[in-house]
Amino acid sequence: MMIMTMRTINIKALITAQIFIFSLWLYSFEFFINFEMAWLSAFLIMLGSMYSYQKLVSKRLADYEANMDLDVIDKIDDPYDLYSEDSIDEEENEKDIREVVKEEKARLKANKINGIKAGAPATVSIFRLLPYLFLGLGFIGLKNNELLLLTPYLIGIGVGVISAFLAGKAFFSRLE
Repeated sequence: MMIMTMRTINIKALITAQIFIFSLWLYSFEFFINFEMAWLSAFLIMLGSMYSYQKLVSKRLADYEANMDLDVIDKIDDPYDLYSEDSIDEEENEKDIREVVKEEKARLKANKINGIKAGAPATVSIFRLLPYLFLGLGFIGLKNNELLLLTPYLIGIGVGVISAFLAGKAFFSRLE
């Protein structure tokens, strides 16, 4: 019941914002079209980014919980695995320092590549790319039709970011 009420409040807030934006048309069509294009672009970009990263975090959290070790008592009793039955090979302790440095560099490089791979789905999400395309094409369209005014455009971007943050925070916090 509360989620439905919050969605209704969010929808009413967005409709009110659009009515305000359409009222800018009374002031000037150029001001209105610049503000609307920038607001909508920023709003969609922010919501798409928030949604993509929320999905990424949820997926990683589910993977982490699935791979979590179930033997919690052993972790509490021996957190550093000091009493394991595996014997440490003496030859490993006597490795050349150069080999150790090479192995660590290779491990760090692999971790860096794995980190890039893990964040790629959220970066190249369709929910982010399409709004950026809309932003670019909207800007070019305004510029080519000689309607571009930077002041209302920048104000619209700022208002769009703030309104998307508030709407996204209210919406995505309820998905958990």
